[in-house]
Formats: sequence, structure tokens, C-alpha cells
Amino acid sequence: MNSSLMKSRIFALLALGILLYFFVIPVVFTHNVVDMKKEDKGDKISALTTKVWNYYKKGMYVSPTVPKDIAGDLKKLIDEDMEIGVVSAPIWYVALEAPNYPKESFPNGIPVYYHFDGFSGDVFEMETINHFIGMDPMDRGAPYLRMAAPYALVFTALLLVLFMVYRSKILNLLMLIPISLPIIFIGFYSYWLYWFGHHMHEWGAFKIKPFMPTVFGDGKVAQFTTHSYPTIGFWLLVAISVLSLLAVVSKNKALKAESN
Repeated sequence: MNSSLMKSRIFALLALGILLYFFVIPVVFTHNVVDMKKEDKGDKISALTTKVWNYYKKGMYVSPTVPKDIAGDLKKLIDEDMEIGVVSAPIWYVALEAPNYPKESFPNGIPVYYHFDGFSGDVFEMETINHFIGMDPMDRGAPYLRMAAPYALVFTALLLVLFMVYRSKILNLLMLIPISLPIIFIGFYSYWLYWFGHHMHEWGAFKIKPFMPTVFGDGKVAQFTTHSYPTIGFWLLVAISVLSLLAVVSKNKALKAESN
């Protein structure tokens, strides 16, 4: 086998492995867990879903408001009516420092993590602050995109498999999807930040003018300090992007060599 073609398949396989482990598996197997908890249907969550959620929850942020002995147990969290979040790799996070949240309890502020399929972190606390300034709940943002996340991720994984098996110019072109994943996320993330900042409501206790929330870096909103930065999931998307690009370049080199 042509060495460039072999490299192409190795690069694509590595990209597929990252995509499956950190995104596809947790998103597909734990889809709708948060909604089921909100709808008081926690008893209908399957044992398999619970095991997957508990496994991926390990090592993720745990709010200081959650007792440590139940932090990684989905069933106990639901029984105690505690806040839960999604468990795919978090891609971006926003932390908000407010005078009423002591540094002892929240040393890095109130963090919320953004994922392909939803949110995690101190979502309830962030929603309380958002309500205070007249901002919509985070669930208003990208509802159809979050709902479509499992299907889009499975499609991207299937695309990588087909790319490794078949030689097709169309597949090469479709590889722009995994290559563009970091840009796609930043694009949607920036749009929805703009939407939230420009759809403020009069019922907010603290009135502020429409604004563009900080996409990257530190910012100020009223008396609050905000921090917005990429986290592990974003760098995993970058790895998938780079590996996919290398796979396409290597495959094109192999096909060119064969044609000559």
C-alpha cells in the first residue's frame, strides 16, 4: 500500500477515535438526560445511560453546592434534586465573578461550560445572574443545534469511516466538515452571544444597554467580571481538524502518485 495512503488512514483513524470517545459516545448515550430530569422522568433513564453518564462525569467540574459523595452518581443527584449537566467534552467556558459569590466557595467565579449538546457547571447560578440583568435563559440559545448534535456527530464519524474506505472526491470535499469543527463552533457560539446580548428584557432588576458579551478573554457586565476561554473540548476539536486535514493532504498525495 502507498505510504501516503497509509498515513491518510492513520490520521483519519486518530481523528475518528477522538471524535467517538469524547463526543459521539457521551452525546448519543446520554442524550436528553438533562431534559428527562427537568420533566421528572429520572426514573425512566436506562441503566446503560446512567453508567455512561457516571463514567464521563469523572474528572469534570463539580459545583461546591453539590455534596461530594453524590457528585458523580446520576441516580443520587436526581434523587436529591441536584443540578446535572451534559458529560461530553466541554468546548468553551464562561466564568463570572460577582460580589455576592465569595472567593472561598467560588475561587474562579461562577463557571458554565458549553458543549455541543448542552451545558454543565453552575448553570442555575448563572441563570439567576442573567435574569437579574434581563437576559434570557441559556436554553433559548441554539435549541435545534443542540437537539441535532447526536445526529451531526454520528454523521461526521461515519464520514471519517467512509473516507478511510473509499476513494472519492466528494468525500474529500465533505472532509471540510471535521476540518472546520473549531470554526463552526466559534461561529455559532459568537452568534448566540450576540443574540443574548441584544435581546435584553425590561423585567431585569438591573437595566443595561444591548451589548456584545466577550467571546474570548476577560470582560465586564455591570458590576460583574467575566472570563471566556476555550477548554479541553475545543483543543480536541483542533486536533480532529488538524488530523483530518493531514488525512486529506496525504490521500491527495497518494492519489496523485498513483495517477502518475
